[in-house]
Amino acid sequence: MPSEPIIIYSDRSLVVCIKPVGSECEKELPSALEALLPGKRVYCVHSLDTAVGGLMVFAIGQSAAAALSKAIAENALKKEYLAVIPGTPAESSGIMHDYLYKDVKKGKSFPVKSLRKGVKEAELSYTVLETAGEKALVHVTLHTGRFHQIRAQFAARKLPLLGDGKYGSREKGCGIALFSCGISFPHPETGEMKSFCALPERAFPWDAFGYINDKRQEGL
Repeated sequence: MPSEPIIIYSDRSLVVCIKPVGSECEKELPSALEALLPGKRVYCVHSLDTAVGGLMVFAIGQSAAAALSKAIAENALKKEYLAVIPGTPAESSGIMHDYLYKDVKKGKSFPVKSLRKGVKEAELSYTVLETAGEKALVHVTLHTGRFHQIRAQFAARKLPLLGDGKYGSREKGCGIALFSCGISFPHPETGEMKSFCALPERAFPWDAFGYINDKRQEGL
């Protein structure tokens, strides 16, 4: 069973938490947060794969939910991730742009050559932060929010995230090596930009990288 979410900030309009791996974010996680915030009605406004952990923001009340949903529609909510891949991209930093088709039956996204029904443009930027042996720690910023976007785009370049068997990883010693490490958005009441950061747990493969260990020592 997944552990409880860790609340790192809350006010009368929103709650920011670290979603545990294995927790479903649309119904299960709001219920868990409501148990931790008695009397509050919590709404999910964006998604994170069940098998992935990290930062999420939830609205408290319908008005805040509408405001945050509007911010997301206007691309004002920014999400950053850490990922571990089995190798390094051709360039140490860059932009990945694809047309992704969501196959509902298979529960996967695939890159295709052109836009058609069921296909959406997907774009992200990445930077390799550190290498350890044959593995690389990568920082990813999403420019679009597509189904399994990071997982599908790296897998399409023969760099499936460690532990992501659905997209071709052969690593059995960990879950999907993807973590939502940063989130920023305008506050639904004040419009003030709020930003939050977090680090993945002390476990394989994250603990192989000095970058993460250094950030912990800095108090992040």
